[in-house]
Amino acid sequence: MNATRVALATYAALPALNPDDQLLLASLRTMGIASEAAVWDNPEVVWSRFDVVVVRSCWDYHLRPAAFAAWIDRVDASGARLVNPSALLRWNSDKRYLRELAVDGVNVVPTTWIEQATLGTSRPPTLSAVLEDTGWRQVVIKPVVSASAHDTWRTSLERVSVDEARFARVVESAYAGVLIQPFVPEVERTGEWSLVFLGGSYSHAALKRPATGDFRVQWEHGGASVLASAPPALVADARTMLSIAARHAGLDIRDVAYARVDGVERDGRLLLMELECLEPHLFLGYAATAPDRLAHAVMSASRDEGSRTSRQGDTV
Repeated sequence: MNATRVALATYAALPALNPDDQLLLASLRTMGIASEAAVWDNPEVVWSRFDVVVVRSCWDYHLRPAAFAAWIDRVDASGARLVNPSALLRWNSDKRYLRELAVDGVNVVPTTWIEQATLGTSRPPTLSAVLEDTGWRQVVIKPVVSASAHDTWRTSLERVSVDEARFARVVESAYAGVLIQPFVPEVERTGEWSLVFLGGSYSHAALKRPATGDFRVQWEHGGASVLASAPPALVADARTMLSIAARHAGLDIRDVAYARVDGVERDGRLLLMELECLEPHLFLGYAATAPDRLAHAVMSASRDEGSRTSRQGDTV
């Protein structure tokens, strides 16, 4: 399919896209591709008008995950091609993908899972029990379905008695459950890496640091980022991780138009914190050619999927 109409899906708070995604919009238009922003949950949008729908700043999907999943189904049924592919979007929308990657040998931050599906048949563990079982003195707690550090918080062994009630509320209210991880001190010491891949190839990297007194690196919480040169070993690790993730969705890495691999350097290797193929900020403004390369990756990913199967397994 030679796509000629492209929608960049966003959310109501950014109806004209964020400045980074506007760079992609400009590149597509320069290529002669009719492109526009469209709010994902706007009932007036007719998705069948588009050949391609690129999921970009849909940064409220985690607040209504069932509605967002239904939207993916509607776009699929409309005949428009989702980029990234819908199978990858669905798999990546739930942080339990980290558990699957860990089973495949990916170096993931150790994680304890509390599944919402099991809470009706058993009492959830207390925060003190989790810390006692794991031996972790400081932990980060987040919902299994979450974005932009929403409802993500940090606590410690010394604060168990104070935070026990909050932990119980989060567990009870989480859509699919919560995960608990040991706090990763490298985030504060040296920063968190975001390695950006476009069309399956490494593009550029940002190094993110939290504001003083915080642990969250997102700009919404005062974090800051700079363009940085990632060590080759981290880039190689990230590429392997992304290849494994693509296979979980039945794809080749080259079918992934965009992805961001987040983690820290530990002992010279990448320790994975998040692998984002749904709606990541891509720091396109950090690399002059990145918007054009992403535009080409989007158009390539939108073509006939018939060649994908034969390509699977070409990369590690």
